[in-house]
Amino acid sequence: MIETPSLVDQYCHGVLRTELGLGTFEAHLGRGGGPPAPGTTFFDTQTGFAVRRWCPPLLGIEPHCPPARYLARRRELGVLESGRRLLRGSGITTYLVDTGLPGDLTGPGEMASAGDADAREIVRLELLAEQVADTSGTADSFLANLAESVHAAAVGAVAFTSVAGVRHPLALAPEPPGPGEVRGAVGRWLAGRQVGGALADPVLLRHLLWIAVASGRPLQLHAGAGDPQTYFGEFARATAGLGTDLVLLHGYPYHRSAAHLAAVFPHVYADLGPALVRTGARAAAVLAEILELAPFGKLLFSSGAHGLPELHVVGAQLFREALGRVLGTWVAEGAWSLGDAQRVAGLIAAGNARRVYGLPDGPGQRLSDGREA
Repeated sequence: MIETPSLVDQYCHGVLRTELGLGTFEAHLGRGGGPPAPGTTFFDTQTGFAVRRWCPPLLGIEPHCPPARYLARRRELGVLESGRRLLRGSGITTYLVDTGLPGDLTGPGEMASAGDADAREIVRLELLAEQVADTSGTADSFLANLAESVHAAAVGAVAFTSVAGVRHPLALAPEPPGPGEVRGAVGRWLAGRQVGGALADPVLLRHLLWIAVASGRPLQLHAGAGDPQTYFGEFARATAGLGTDLVLLHGYPYHRSAAHLAAVFPHVYADLGPALVRTGARAAAVLAEILELAPFGKLLFSSGAHGLPELHVVGAQLFREALGRVLGTWVAEGAWSLGDAQRVAGLIAAGNARRVYGLPDGPGQRLSDGREA
């Protein structure tokens, strides 16, 4: 029996504070922008089936119950109580929360309280730059305020994250842009931008990435819908030896490419999150493919959950089940010892994240930089 008693969710978002109807709830189960096929809902996905398997018992009803019954029970308990039961039932002991998405989502403090867990903030670079732009009238003031804001954020945040791979459809040049190039791009962006406008300029996206690299905090990179090796391979090469770890997020269905980069570069890590959540009952097969390529000290569990506490539960349970099935098979076949399997499970579940992000092993212990938890 492979046990993972402690889970560090190394990338997730908060949960919605409002009650949800069937249509709104099931929309959060889908990954695309369009509606489900006629006559179906997004419950008719691997993720939807996993929700119906793992979540109803935490709310006191039978697994695999119809969606309408599940949501009726959820409303009966109320959004706060159902969220508390689900998060505490996930077995996640630490949440690293990206606070950069819009919507009525709980922050790290609320996640910690509801889940009876630790929680830390991940700062989204693009949102930080957009907030600075809202209060900066010139290119020089923007650049000065941005540098100050990133420095201040690095003091309290556990990591930075970037959606450059989502905002810009083509691979960015790996090297940092020159000062004149940056200043010109800032001027053009500010001149044509309305308050709240999103940042998608490739020069400024590169500038943000390199400011984050200079901070020394781990940098999480969203691969978007493309191959992370194509998008971030040269950036990984350019940042090698600089002391900043890169964590590749959301690589599925290019999870093997992400695992390969983690094997090639000492400072690159691969996230397991959506690769397992999206594949549901096939999660063990996908995990085995990742374990074929990446060193075991370079893989990090996450749920990647957003909006629904059910997705934190599903992420955690599918990870445990897949890891137990894969490693348990290898132990039964004699390829691995039970002790080695248990040690690797602990690394991927929590140990690697605690090392990368400088997290304590428990309350009252000290971080890797000497600060008290």
